[in-house]
Amino acid sequence: MAWLWVLLSATPAYAQENTVNYSLTDLSYDDFSNLNLVGGVFAGAEMRGTNFQGADLSESILTKGNLLKANLKGANLTDSWADRVILDQAILTNAILTDAMMISTRFYDAEITGADFTGADIDRYQIKLMCERATGVNPVTGISTRDSLGCP
Repeated sequence: MAWLWVLLSATPAYAQENTVNYSLTDLSYDDFSNLNLVGGVFAGAEMRGTNFQGADLSESILTKGNLLKANLKGANLTDSWADRVILDQAILTNAILTDAMMISTRFYDAEITGADFTGADIDRYQIKLMCERATGVNPVTGISTRDSLGCP
């Protein structure tokens, strides 16, 4: 009888209105600059060289995405899920990545000047590598890249 009560009292789950879903698609070299992509889903997407400059990607899901050489200059990735993402040689200049989940994400040779990583979950080894080249202050948040990473 309990299962009948569960079925009758359950409320349906609705997809977030206006949310884009590009999971497992090839978006290489596409232009998403200055777009509102809040809550967008890019899980497993190929985004090599894609332009996200100035885009709002807050609360988005980028899990297992390939953003090799992508342009994320000034992009907002606050509260995004960007775990197991390849950000090698990506441009993260002045990007906001506060409270982002970035475990097992690679940042090899990424441009991070002025990026704000405050509260982001990042592997210690990646933080160590980024601290070697961390400079600048984010023009929106006023937080230095070194401070946001917890560099010594």
